[in-house]
Amino acid sequence: MKSLLLLFALMPSLCLAAERPNIVFMLSDDQGWNGLSVAMHPDVAGSKGDVFHTPNVERLAAQGMRFSAGYAPASVCSPTRIALMTGKSPAALHWTKAAPPESGHKLIEPRNVKSISANETTIAELLKQAGYATAHYGKWHIGGGGPEKHGFDQSDGDTGNENAYQFKDPNPVDIFGMADRAAAFMEKNSKAKKPFFIQLSWNALHASENANKATLAKYEQKMKGENSKRITTAAITEDLDTGVGRVMEAIERLGLSGNTFVIYMSDNGSGGGKKVLAGGKGGVWEGGIRVPFIVRGPDVKANSWCHTRVVGYDLYPTFCEWAGLKAASLPKGLEGGSIAGLLANDGRGDVKRVREELVFHFPHYQGDAPHSAIMLGDLKLLHFYEDHHDELYDLANDISERRDLAAQRPADVKKLRERLEKYLASVDAQLPTPNPDYDPKKPAPEKKRKK
Repeated sequence: MKSLLLLFALMPSLCLAAERPNIVFMLSDDQGWNGLSVAMHPDVAGSKGDVFHTPNVERLAAQGMRFSAGYAPASVCSPTRIALMTGKSPAALHWTKAAPPESGHKLIEPRNVKSISANETTIAELLKQAGYATAHYGKWHIGGGGPEKHGFDQSDGDTGNENAYQFKDPNPVDIFGMADRAAAFMEKNSKAKKPFFIQLSWNALHASENANKATLAKYEQKMKGENSKRITTAAITEDLDTGVGRVMEAIERLGLSGNTFVIYMSDNGSGGGKKVLAGGKGGVWEGGIRVPFIVRGPDVKANSWCHTRVVGYDLYPTFCEWAGLKAASLPKGLEGGSIAGLLANDGRGDVKRVREELVFHFPHYQGDAPHSAIMLGDLKLLHFYEDHHDELYDLANDISERRDLAAQRPADVKKLRERLEKYLASVDAQLPTPNPDYDPKKPAPEKKRKK
């Protein structure tokens, strides 16, 4: 009798599961906002790269919506990855840097949590409970025993950057192997009539020297005189695009295009190439956090644009909404807001989060002094912890962050600084502390301002 009652209780969910959309989330690594051959802003000429050739991502953009103000949760990889898994900011998770701390500076970097906690409810766990088959392929890089300890049915294990380097031509950084595994997973679950969630955490653009030989030869010819890193990056970018194409072809071959969302974004920005945005990896200037962000799927208007600011951890509640999960059933502490409404409304509207502002916290040394940023509307304040100075930018009129308005608009500086401090205190964010052994006469490790 208990089994029958449980079956009847589950029947609505089981029927709905067959109608729920599939989700394929592709995350590139170290790919800047203008690191593709498709523009990320209709009015900014430099929002696409001149040397890159990414026809498959161009096709994805033509079939879906581009977010001109899409942000990674962090300017470095693993903090972004754990934020995507949990729907929380790196500041709240106390994981804000990937590389080891630097010493010899005026400030001591705060501690970093370096493994996803078993207490966190991941997006994969929620979707699995909702009846989805789940898979994670590629770079995990957030410990905790690997993806299969955190809600994924299949994975490549507890992988990091080092795993990419073993894969060379004809499978550079396992791009094509990942695409083939994803295709097999889609086919299996399509036949079983089970919705699926796949995260493809591409290793590229890491180990760019491992790009296929033919692709490298093409760019060595095309980019004669350029430095080798620029050449290999362009080559691995095209190889990655080919992998994206394989995944899209599998979706089409299996007849799943009409009921599958495909999301493409990067884990952080990059300072390479044409300098449209200030900064790069390891800093919360626009170049470090603004990234490619494209979504294709049911009821998403083709070749459309959204200029509302969205951030990677908005995807957590978005995926839950697509899966039919009620907001009341989601874990406490989520900071993202669903972007499903933007996608269904031609990019118009707002994202409802628990807080109006977006905060990016990098209390570390990595090319710049420890700093944080807060965005509210079009205003962005950056606060630097060594000397506690602030800079203010109007992103609507100065996307490149060249004109500091702090001296002209002290009231806005005060307002945003107070909101930043209030937010950081509310999540017990880790902050740098004075270094008692700091000797200003002794040369510290070189740090160049990434602007």
